[in-house]
Amino acid sequence: MSGLRLDVVSLVPEAFAPLLGLGVIGRAFAAGIAELHTHNPRDHATDRYRKVDDEPYGGGAGMVLKPEPVFAAFEAIPTCPRRRVLLMSPQGRPLRQADLCRWASTYDQLVLLCGHYEGFDERIRSLADEEVSIGDFVLTGGELPAMTIINGVVRLLPGTVGTPASLDEESHSQLLLEHPHYTRPADFRGMAVPEVLRSGDHGAIARWRAKQQQERTRERRPDLHARWLEQQAQD
Repeated sequence: MSGLRLDVVSLVPEAFAPLLGLGVIGRAFAAGIAELHTHNPRDHATDRYRKVDDEPYGGGAGMVLKPEPVFAAFEAIPTCPRRRVLLMSPQGRPLRQADLCRWASTYDQLVLLCGHYEGFDERIRSLADEEVSIGDFVLTGGELPAMTIINGVVRLLPGTVGTPASLDEESHSQLLLEHPHYTRPADFRGMAVPEVLRSGDHGAIARWRAKQQQERTRERRPDLHARWLEQQAQD
């Protein structure tokens, strides 16, 4: 195996099938840049009903994902030398672009654990190296966060994107949001492309784009702008 190995532990593995045909991500899987494997804990349940959840100790609403089938599914996954295990959880650390870059460049294998139901048995947390959240909200399961991570990581792998340099200019790649983009026509319904972009002066264009990045970040994401200013002061 030469590509990044992605293993997903999920009760609904069929949810990940569309990724295999999704634009550049699907082409990356087809080309062997990455490979996707899904593992259903229900296949490792030991009772006749393939039960994977139970009532919580102490009472309360909802059902809790049992540890036994999750551990069994996890332990059946082949292990690559450089592996990272990520648990999808609304209690996890917020996902950042830097995380995607780190996982894409450092590891041969990512294992993504998806919870379901009301939650998962606390002991399942012991399997993970990191807990990850995609926002301050709760979903029915960890599948959408896992697909978000898969998409974000695979697009960073060498060979996925046709113009790798474009990845360096994206929003969040250097904390700042991306500058505005324009294409033809030069004037559309009274909205004109900034003159500097049509000037042919590459130095002026670069300065305009840098200024737009700073202004847009300050207006839309003051938290990121503050972090960027702090980074600039340290440099």
